[in-house]
Amino acid sequence: MFHEKHSRTILKSITWRLVAFGATVIVLQLMINDWQTSLIHSVIIHSVKTVLYYIHERLWNISNFGQELKAK
Repeated sequence: MFHEKHSRTILKSITWRLVAFGATVIVLQLMINDWQTSLIHSVIIHSVKTVLYYIHERLWNISNFGQELKAK
């Protein structure tokens, strides 16, 4: 069975958060027109979401739902 290592989950979490962080900063900047506030809010939002994403991935990794072994 495939089992994802913690380092892979962490790297996936970080790279996705970087993409999402950039998008959030841009959207907030367009909405409120204040770079400093946009950055502060984005850091807080994405710090929390990164931790939650990691936990989510690890919980799914425990589950066998939707997985099957295939013979070679």
